[in-house]
Amino acid sequence: MTLGLVMDILRRSIYELILIGGPLLVIPLIVGLIVSIFQATTQIQEQTLTFVPKVISIFAVLIILGPWMLTRLINYINYLINLISSAVK
Repeated sequence: MTLGLVMDILRRSIYELILIGGPLLVIPLIVGLIVSIFQATTQIQEQTLTFVPKVISIFAVLIILGPWMLTRLINYINYLINLISSAVK
């Protein structure tokens, strides 16, 4: 296994991590920001008002993008398995 191959695996791992995990982090961040602005303008300081929309948005992202995320992950795992089998030869 060469240094170039290791760097390629690392680069692709980070890319896949950002692509798969990004929507699960960005969408609740945007929802939390919108809820915080709503709370600041209406002066409602209810803690569940912040938590519940974030959880709902995470579930919505998983329902909408879940198959795509799983496909990306399976393709990456197949790529790694093929690399292992070619490195053993």
